[in-house]
Amino acid sequence: MQEGLTIGELAARSGVAPSALRYYERLGLVRAARTGGNQRRYERGELRRVAFIRISQQVGISLDEIRSALDSLPDSRTPTTSDWTRLSASWQGRLDERIRMLTKLRDDLTGCIGCGCLSLQRCALYNPGDQLAAQGPGARLMLTNASADTNGA
Repeated sequence: MQEGLTIGELAARSGVAPSALRYYERLGLVRAARTGGNQRRYERGELRRVAFIRISQQVGISLDEIRSALDSLPDSRTPTTSDWTRLSASWQGRLDERIRMLTKLRDDLTGCIGCGCLSLQRCALYNPGDQLAAQGPGARLMLTNASADTNGA
């Protein structure tokens, strides 16, 4: 009976490239034992950790935050349903804010593209002379409007 999954098997089962799995291992996100021939072997529970990592990344959680979340688990075990509930609840506010910003971006882009003005004189997003630079980095009109919408809601 084979002990553990090879990196190729874990990659095939998880949909994550072997190079990403090695990177996750280097970061301490997943663990592998080594055979006498120095080949990696992953316990089947690592599939759940990889799924946790992938889902967390897809909703915008950084690898550093994911590592912190996994490190908070007793004995570095695989996340359970209750662990996922607790961890995702701690990310809820930030995810809600991200959803609001993405919705605003979608709606504003649709309106802007839909108007077809292509005019820098009439465009609500135009920034003549880079006047918004004094307000800080990033897309100031979008960030300011998203914050105002959030605070006013």
